[in-house]
Amino acid sequence: MKKLFLILGFTASILALILAVTPLFKIAFIPAIIALVFGVLTLILSKDKKQHKKPIQLVLLMTIIALVLTTYKTIYTTSEVGNTEQMEQKEEQLEEESIEELEGIEMDDIEMDDIDTH
Repeated sequence: MKKLFLILGFTASILALILAVTPLFKIAFIPAIIALVFGVLTLILSKDKKQHKKPIQLVLLMTIIALVLTTYKTIYTTSEVGNTEQMEQKEEQLEEESIEELEGIEMDDIEMDDIDTH
């Protein structure tokens, strides 16, 4: 059971570290918390036995690093909005062009006899 928790802790902490340095850093909290839980469970299970605790400490260290990176990026990353005036002008221009195209369509070209009415 201890080895299973340790493997799951390693996997979750590595995933948390990878996600913490990518643009998907906000979802890195989930595997980091899972790794923290598995690390603590492994630590509790190994307290009774005199075994090496270095792998457990490594899991906890990687998890703490991932949590610190994710928290830092969450606090200090700001999303910047581009120049909306240019987008609004382009949208108005496209709307005017669409209206001109619609006005240019002649309704005489469409024959009403081809449409079946019930």
